[in-house]
Amino acid sequence: MLTVQLRQDELEQVSEIVGDLAKTYQSVESPDFQREARTYADELPRALRRAVHGFRSAEAHGALVLTGFPVDDGAIGPTPEDWKRERVPSPTLTQDIVFFLVSSLLGEPIGWATQQAGRVMHDIFPVKAHEHEQIGSGSAQLLTWHTEDAYHPLRTDYLGLMCMRNHDKVETTMADIDDVALDAETRAVLSEEKFHILPDKSHRAQNGSGIQAGDPRAAELQRRSYERVEQLLAEPESVAILFGDPASPYLRIDPYFMQGAQGEKQQEALEKIEAAIDAAMTDVVLAPGDICFIDNYRVVHGRKPFQARFDGTDRWLRRLNIARDLRKSRGSRLGAESRVIY
Repeated sequence: MLTVQLRQDELEQVSEIVGDLAKTYQSVESPDFQREARTYADELPRALRRAVHGFRSAEAHGALVLTGFPVDDGAIGPTPEDWKRERVPSPTLTQDIVFFLVSSLLGEPIGWATQQAGRVMHDIFPVKAHEHEQIGSGSAQLLTWHTEDAYHPLRTDYLGLMCMRNHDKVETTMADIDDVALDAETRAVLSEEKFHILPDKSHRAQNGSGIQAGDPRAAELQRRSYERVEQLLAEPESVAILFGDPASPYLRIDPYFMQGAQGEKQQEALEKIEAAIDAAMTDVVLAPGDICFIDNYRVVHGRKPFQARFDGTDRWLRRLNIARDLRKSRGSRLGAESRVIY
């Protein structure tokens, strides 16, 4: 994991750029803001751009942490109780703009019609109804490490997390496939397209936003999205866990949603890679203002359990999914400039 601390003069330059945008836009969900974001991202400090571009191109590190961005704990208000109501203007608007601009250096932030009302930027904080669930809004249960949206062929290239609040120093866990020790025979089995990954709970209708009203095509595509999730729950596609360069493979895996879905040989190989990843696991405690980018093709991530208070002081992160190639999802979006995948 690479950590980069921004200098004070760089932070002042970022603040000036963000200040201009905050006068015009009240939310990063604005299509006009999203259209302008890449232009403004090119004005970020050169050292910051160099670090992010290097992370993207060299693939020498599985994760990048940028530190130094300010967060005023009082100004952002209490940790929300749920994500269903979009707050405009956003209480974290300054941080949201920073996060979105820096993410734009890696690719295009995307959203899912089946997650958090189709918004591009998501909230991660404990929800009381999910306290013991295997979902990002859980808390009391260990969030088992996984590839983000592992079941989906259009899963994100990078997962971005920006910390707003973490008084309890809750650890984010991660492991890089380059640090995972596996024998050749197990690698060969894991490279066969004979594994099944079920959709995780965040994409299922009971945790979604319902069918969208207004745009008939959007409503129809969202309906089809939920139907597709149900179909994959009943009949999952066969995929490989390891793929790409055999000497330095990528991976897609989500053990919690794979149990009992494999053949005997595949199940044995799955158990071996689970143990090897456990042995390679590390953790990072994100502090307010930290931005962490995780290479979703190389690194699995999770979260250690914690005791949530549900009093407005709990851990709160903002999240972005970032695609290197937006065209791959063109058939699943409403238009060329839309960032929401159906």
